This record gives sequence, structure tokens and C-alpha cells, in this order.
Amino acid sequence: MTKILMVCLGNICRSPLAEGILKSKLSTNTFFIDSAGTGAYHIGKNPDSRSIAVAKKYGLDISNLRGRQFNVSDFDKFDIIYAMDESNYRNIISLARDDQDKAKVKFILNEIYPDQNYNVPDPYYGGHDGFENVYKMLDEACTIIANSLINSSNDNS
Repeated sequence: MTKILMVCLGNICRSPLAEGILKSKLSTNTFFIDSAGTGAYHIGKNPDSRSIAVAKKYGLDISNLRGRQFNVSDFDKFDIIYAMDESNYRNIISLARDDQDKAKVKFILNEIYPDQNYNVPDPYYGGHDGFENVYKMLDEACTIIANSLINSSNDNS
């Protein structure tokens, strides 16, 4: 089973959206997708109501997700760790114990724009349009991720 972790700051806006989107594109029998935040601000809380609303608009229910904080043991649990932006990437890398841990961490938008290290903007302080734009970015990246994972698992079977 391939295990993928989506990480943003508070685990209430971007990473739960990415988790829900990618889960909708992959079989839970073959893939495990989770999300976390580098900050401890929203542990145990639901995603932001605007993330829940935009996900619902596209047929996804992320209302049951709960915020949790990224920790060092996540390097042992997950095969791929997607950071939503440079700040979170640096925070994750700062906890890495070795090059093997570091190799698991990627910028999610590099799936669309290879090696550009673009940030998924944090929509928290913006209006509803920010959540819509973030959803579309993450949906595009997650489609590429899902297709790549499905193709590689088919190649291995």
C-alpha cells in the first residue's frame, strides 16, 4: 500500500482539500491518504467551513476530517509527503532525520510545474474565491498524482 501525506500549516484549508481530492481519485485498497499541519493551531478541529463547502460543491465530503500536527514519525509512516508551500516544506525538512526522509518531501504543485516549487496560496484570510482557486489547483495536481500512481502500480503488477 502506498501512503501519501498532504501537509499545510493548520491542516484545515489546503491539506484536507488535497486529502479529499486525492482520495476521490484512488482506491483505498491500494492507497492511504492523510493530511497534517506543521502548526498545532487546529488539532482535532474540522476543516474550515469554506474548504468543506468548496469540496461539497465538487461532490466531496471532507467534513469528517480532523486536524493533526505533522511529526517525525510521519517519515516512517508515509512514502510521499506533499508540502503545500515553501514555509511548510522547510518546516517538514527541518524535522527530517536523514536524506531518506528528505527524499519523501515534495512540493505538490511541482506535479503541474516541475521543479518550480510554486506555493499553493493559503486561502484562510481570503474570500470564497481563494478556496475555489485552491481547489482547482489541487484537483489538477491530484489528477496528475493519481494517474502517475495508477500507472506505476499497473507497471508493477
